[in-house]
Amino acid sequence: MSAVFNFKSKVCPAIFVFLFTSISSILYAQEVNPLEGRWDVVISQEGKELPSWLEIRHSGTHTLVGRFVYAFGSARPIAEVIVKDGKFTFAIPPQWEQGDRYMAFEGQLEGDQLKGTMVYTNGKTYEWTASRAPSLAYNENPVWGKPIQLFNGKDLSGWHATGENQWIVEDGVLKSPKSGSNLVSDASFTDFKMHIEFRYPKGSNSGIYLRGRYEVQITDGIGVEPSDIEFSGVYGFLTPNQMAAKNPGEWQSYDITLIGRRVTVVANGVTVINDQIIPGITGGAIDSKEGEPGPFLFQGDHGPIEFRNIVVTPIEK
Repeated sequence: MSAVFNFKSKVCPAIFVFLFTSISSILYAQEVNPLEGRWDVVISQEGKELPSWLEIRHSGTHTLVGRFVYAFGSARPIAEVIVKDGKFTFAIPPQWEQGDRYMAFEGQLEGDQLKGTMVYTNGKTYEWTASRAPSLAYNENPVWGKPIQLFNGKDLSGWHATGENQWIVEDGVLKSPKSGSNLVSDASFTDFKMHIEFRYPKGSNSGIYLRGRYEVQITDGIGVEPSDIEFSGVYGFLTPNQMAAKNPGEWQSYDITLIGRRVTVVANGVTVINDQIIPGITGGAIDSKEGEPGPFLFQGDHGPIEFRNIVVTPIEK
């Protein structure tokens, strides 16, 4: 009797757990919505193609939620994606836009793309399309190529401004003495290691866009808690594990490794982001073509910033 009792008391619960887990897995698999995933978005707005990003995922068994990155600003939460009659809708509150009106989106799945419209905060309607974001393969055993000096210390050769140029070179230092245009490298890269040194005055703000799409923040971080929108954070997505910023006016450094979607950021010798996945483009990206190589972009439209010793080591093909 004792042996039988032990068998039932141990095996029966195990069978129940197995069956419950199996049934739950089947139910979940049946409920996956084809809208779910990450999407690279292009919004046709006022004659421009604005890069944006959308993520849709499950919350429990009944609700779709998500995140959205507009052409500028950080990732915004989507409280609910409502699906009805083959179409979906969601709305997000304004962030840096003027006015209090929500941005309202409507779309539907057409083949392997999403297509729809957006009513902007100004009340105007614009069309948008989206393709599934690529996974971006990770190379576990990279073979590194030769280091490339991306800045010659003499002039702006190999770089171009996105508008009227305020960038200058003095005493081997690349400078943006005032807010103005961003600066973009002529060369594009896929996977790489980067060393860069920078300096800013008190209260200034800049950033380094990897592949032109993923911003690593540069801010005056003294006395500030670590945040995904502050010093060494990947804007709106990844928070550094500590604040490693030095005082304004001091030279500082980033050593950044980007392979596929996985990024490591070493700020002033301290590893603050270690092999983390960047979900999608950040606000201010040059485009949403995540599967393509991209340039470096230095943000010059927020405040004064200086750079030197810019060295990029790409992975050999």
